[in-house]
Amino acid sequence: MPRIEIAPSVLPADFARLGEEVAALEAAGVDRIQWDVMDGQFVPNLTFGPDVIASARKYTTVPFEAHLMVLTPDQMAAEYIDAGCQRLIVHAEACVHLHRTLGNITSLGAKASVALNPATPISAVAHVLDLVDMVLIMTVNPGFGGQQYIASMEPKIRALRALIAAEGLTDAVDIEVDGGIGPATIAAAAGAGANILVAGSALYRDPEGLAHAVADLRARAHAAVAT
Repeated sequence: MPRIEIAPSVLPADFARLGEEVAALEAAGVDRIQWDVMDGQFVPNLTFGPDVIASARKYTTVPFEAHLMVLTPDQMAAEYIDAGCQRLIVHAEACVHLHRTLGNITSLGAKASVALNPATPISAVAHVLDLVDMVLIMTVNPGFGGQQYIASMEPKIRALRALIAAEGLTDAVDIEVDGGIGPATIAAAAGAGANILVAGSALYRDPEGLAHAVADLRARAHAAVAT
């Protein structure tokens, strides 16, 4: 059975209490925390600078990953690594020289991953799979939380899983999905081949709390890959 990880987005969190919020996510049993970094150019929103992330780092031991939805990931990479992010996710659409960008992130001591927008084919990462430990398939168009899951991305997830297997990288490259993941959609995403599942709104709106939400999503994902 593939390893399943739940990775919350902190977009729905209380930004005035981010230290407490990330501590609460760790207590709820999450595997990693994703910071959605937006520059107002690549996507129509502005979010977290490196100083904000650095200020929250001491409140938890859970790994941080920065999803860089930005036009200039090469210029920004070092700052986010210094802020405490062990993994940087860059968008293939934003990188003129994707191979170089991924190599630069690795040289700075972080794990390098690449994201694909819904309209971007998996061929965009076919020749850099040896440089990454994860590919993120966006199941919404990036920029805002709380969007509806795009189910037509499931064949894309399956195709990526097949490509990773064909390259002999099944144990080396994870597939993450981000966008609209919740109790009604997580099984389909996991069943298609995703094993790292980003959830935001669904975690924070669970009336039974974060710990229940994390356990419920994990159980649903495990059930999907066990069948």
